[in-house]
Amino acid sequence: NTNLIYHLAEENSNIGNVRETFFLNQMRVKQDVYASSVSDFLIGDKTFEIGGKNKGQKQIKNTQHGFVVKDDIEYGYLNVIPLWQLGLTY
Repeated sequence: NTNLIYHLAEENSNIGNVRETFFLNQMRVKQDVYASSVSDFLIGDKTFEIGGKNKGQKQIKNTQHGFVVKDDIEYGYLNVIPLWQLGLTY
């Protein structure tokens, strides 16, 4: 839970950890989520790299079904998904 991160770590919380925790909490409801050796997460045959608005495609460039999930963007495009949209999954 991202709220617990802020409560327990206070000012030492890591935004990357918060983003990945949010992704995992939202996506694990309907499917199994695994750690990936290539990126952050693997769901089925799809790999997901989580980051801020400047996150690039480097880590997933050699994957067939790779997606970048970005925080601090409003709209998705091609294989880029806004992190906030995952809050609408259930």
